[in-house]
Amino acid sequence: MLEKMKSRSAGLALCAAIAVLATLLGRRFEVIGGPVFAILTGMLLALFVKGERRAPLEAGLAYTSKIVLQAAVVLLGFGLNLQQIARVGATSLPIILSTITTALVVAFAMSRALKVPGRISTLVGVGSSICGGSAIAATAPVIGADDEEVAQAISVIFLFNVIAALVFPTLGGMLGLTNEGFGFFAGTAVNDTSSVTAAATAWDGMHPGANTLDAATIVKLTRTLAIIPITLGLAFWNAHRAHKEGGEAEGSFSLRRAFPTFVLLFVLASIVTTVFSLPAEVTAPIKGLSKFLIVMAMAAIGLNTDIVRIVRTGGKPILMGFCCWVAIAAVSLGMQHLLGIW
Repeated sequence: MLEKMKSRSAGLALCAAIAVLATLLGRRFEVIGGPVFAILTGMLLALFVKGERRAPLEAGLAYTSKIVLQAAVVLLGFGLNLQQIARVGATSLPIILSTITTALVVAFAMSRALKVPGRISTLVGVGSSICGGSAIAATAPVIGADDEEVAQAISVIFLFNVIAALVFPTLGGMLGLTNEGFGFFAGTAVNDTSSVTAAATAWDGMHPGANTLDAATIVKLTRTLAIIPITLGLAFWNAHRAHKEGGEAEGSFSLRRAFPTFVLLFVLASIVTTVFSLPAEVTAPIKGLSKFLIVMAMAAIGLNTDIVRIVRTGGKPILMGFCCWVAIAAVSLGMQHLLGIW
């Protein structure tokens, strides 16, 4: 055990150092966020940390990009009070379900049309439809995505996060959205929580007294709950497909293999928060630790990524991300119109 920890220490320390820097930069530039700074820093360092320099880091990087990432997802559950989200976010549920379904369908169709690898398509689809980096973090271990696929999906999501945070407040004003309408729009059509916050804050700055930030955040948290059924569905599908392709020699379908432990713990964490009504004083530090661990994992993923290869092959995933992003925004506005919110 001590030997394993020693072999991982260098990689863990490097990821932690990058995470500290990335977190500070993320707080300064919220529209970008810590995870993106971490993955970009990791990818740049990977250009120089090769061969003998990289060997002492391998064990720690592998541990951080997988085990630390799964631990971060589990801790993320403590930020979800299911009862509160169900009560406040119920109004937005039809919009959320419509946008998630739209993004997944568009990602699937684009995957077939552009011949994009299935795992990247899945990560872009869930990242666009649910909650950006957190959804990608939860889904990647379930579908067996490698670090380059995760990095590529994160990069695509980041691009449209930034555009949405900068453009949507002005677009909402041009369309004549109400304060409530923009809260729903930001909460359902912007991918990552940090970018939802940035867009809502910009709207509130343009419309004094609007207070859309709380509404947008609650809608976003409601949308985050979709991580649970999506990851479980993908886990069961992958296990079923592996069994089918492997034939009867592989044995019967195993619920235990299909149900990822970290997803179960994520659900249990949410239930604990809900049942015991854990106060913010308890959940805030846990959520903070979860975010930091995600940033650490993104640093490791960046260090495991060939940035040159991503640039060469990134055109199709970006087009897919764009189509998902436009479709989600259009469906969000369309559903608001149908529901009489806008």
